[in-house]
Amino acid sequence: QVQLVESGGGLVQAGDSLRLSCAASGRTFSSYAMGWFRQAPGKEREFVAAISGSGGNTYYPDSVKGRFTISRDNAKNTVYLQMSTLKPEDTAVYYCAAGGAPSYSQYGMQYWGKGTLVTVSS
Repeated sequence: QVQLVESGGGLVQAGDSLRLSCAASGRTFSSYAMGWFRQAPGKEREFVAAISGSGGNTYYPDSVKGRFTISRDNAKNTVYLQMSTLKPEDTAVYYCAAGGAPSYSQYGMQYWGKGTLVTVSS
């Protein structure tokens, strides 16, 4: 069982940067791939970033590639999402997730946090 707690969300202006954190419980954090997903009002949850257990491989959709960076610190059981050049369309609840392998699909992830809201004003 893995418990995930996100933090770092808030209200920012377009063009600003923000870093989200996700703290995980358990001793086997490095064995899990981690991901970030987001869900805007009225829309489906979508993939934002993923990272392998070792941190050696990262994955992004085109919509955030070059603006968002996922990283992890296995010694601290924490995964991060550094977001830059934020746009109003990035407004969503951001969820941290853990699974056996990096996945573009929410259905590939086993454990979820409760989310943190990011609002980007224009």
